[in-house]
Amino acid sequence: MENIIILSGKVKYTITLDPTVWIFDDRKIDLNTYFSTTNEKSDELEKYTKSISKHWDREIMEGAIYPPTLKTEKKYEKEKMLTGSFGIPFQPFIKNAEPDENASSLIIRTASSEHEISLDIAKDLILGFSVSGKPLSEDGPVHVYYGDGSNQQNPIKSVREFIIK
Repeated sequence: MENIIILSGKVKYTITLDPTVWIFDDRKIDLNTYFSTTNEKSDELEKYTKSISKHWDREIMEGAIYPPTLKTEKKYEKEKMLTGSFGIPFQPFIKNAEPDENASSLIIRTASSEHEISLDIAKDLILGFSVSGKPLSEDGPVHVYYGDGSNQQNPIKSVREFIIK
């Protein structure tokens, strides 16, 4: 039960977070590249339309081609999961908890301290749950990174609870 983290406080729903299952979540991000690349917030529909259009154009010009590298891509993804460092955005969890209208801050309670940040900053947090393919058993279950990467070298560790005030 020490891997379970509770998101509670001024919320409509208390959320229980289990970082051990996030490796299978499609929302996970690669912490090795996330802070070094620029993150564009784009329209998902526009991105989807452009990718379909590009695919359609290619099929018209070349005909349907099935990729011969499907097996090697699966092997690469498996290797990446076994050796990668991953995190997950915190924003969907805040959204699902449905904070009160007058909620303004988030308290991150660790094993030894508390950190209070505004709810606007909290929506950009990244929860790191894996380093080099291993769960964070020593100082975990999660590390908290600010969305801008300002604490990338020194994240908030040993998180036990999130409380919305």
